[in-house]
Amino acid sequence: MAAFSLPAPAKLNLYLHIIGQRADGYHELETLFQFLNYSDEIQFELTANGEIELDQGGLNFPITENLIYRAANLLLPFRNDPQQGARLKLIKQLPAGGGLGGGSSDAATTLLGLNHLWQLGLTQQQLANIGLRLGADVPVFIHGHATFAQGVGEIFSPANPAENWYLIVQPEVHVSTAEVFSHPALTRNTPALEKALNEWEQGHNDCEKLVCSLYPQVASALQWLLKYALSRMTGTGACVFGCFSSAVEAEQALQVLPTEFRGFVAKGVNQSPLHQALKQLP
Repeated sequence: MAAFSLPAPAKLNLYLHIIGQRADGYHELETLFQFLNYSDEIQFELTANGEIELDQGGLNFPITENLIYRAANLLLPFRNDPQQGARLKLIKQLPAGGGLGGGSSDAATTLLGLNHLWQLGLTQQQLANIGLRLGADVPVFIHGHATFAQGVGEIFSPANPAENWYLIVQPEVHVSTAEVFSHPALTRNTPALEKALNEWEQGHNDCEKLVCSLYPQVASALQWLLKYALSRMTGTGACVFGCFSSAVEAEQALQVLPTEFRGFVAKGVNQSPLHQALKQLP
């Protein structure tokens, strides 16, 4: 197949517990990942010049820093023919730095898409090992099922949380993950769970209090959303999400979203839309 498109779905951290910090500085986590039916899109086209061409969709940073480009280059040694190339185009929907996994998801979609385009025959586990070089979240998107993750985020157990409707609210601020995880005020001693919590309401996000204190816009967004639904920050922010029983209720809240925020309604899904799309390719 010479050309096709694939989604790069968002994710939520339904909870994020930090249970310790290792001697190498990395944090021991327990987190529940769920996908959303809201995605970036990447278009793939086979070329015969051996090159990786990328249209970044208006992103204004060097192409060599783009995880799509970096992921594609990691697969070059696995090609059956060095003349195999690819023309990639990103259609961006997910906010950068929002805690929705946009860059990691883009990288995972690139790896799975090029594995198909170039007929490399790499397994999901091989692709996940390659993806881990780009970021701790990339293997979650490659495996494609809701996941309870432990360790530094690399130990996975399949999970099946309720597939709720969410209103995701994005404050106009970019949160630095590195700043959050290096901050002395970050909670790092939450007791480890005896087993994964599928009922996400029973968990919490250990980054939320700190991020709200450092970024008043996040605190303001969360305070507004809590008036309508049980709400929480995802990842290290900046996005927050509220859980609703129906799409209609979530859309009603979106209609009165204050103008200083952006938002969208999406459904939580335990099977990645990316993997469903891959199954449809010839």
